[in-house]
Amino acid sequence: MTSTTEKIRQLAPHWGVMFVAMFVSLAIAERFLGELGIFPSMALVIAIAVAYPPVVRALGVAPPVWQRS
Repeated sequence: MTSTTEKIRQLAPHWGVMFVAMFVSLAIAERFLGELGIFPSMALVIAIAVAYPPVVRALGVAPPVWQRS
């Protein structure tokens, strides 16, 4: 079993990348589509949050806590 501190240490860089990806995606969407409402913005953020872990696993750079046994 991995300690909570170790899990946070492994996931912190990925949370940072995901956070930046969300802001960049929102900025690009607003640049091309104009002002987004709260629900389209939330949908974009949720889509990135859901898609990020499988993409990272497929690229082979997932932290050990995201590796499937």
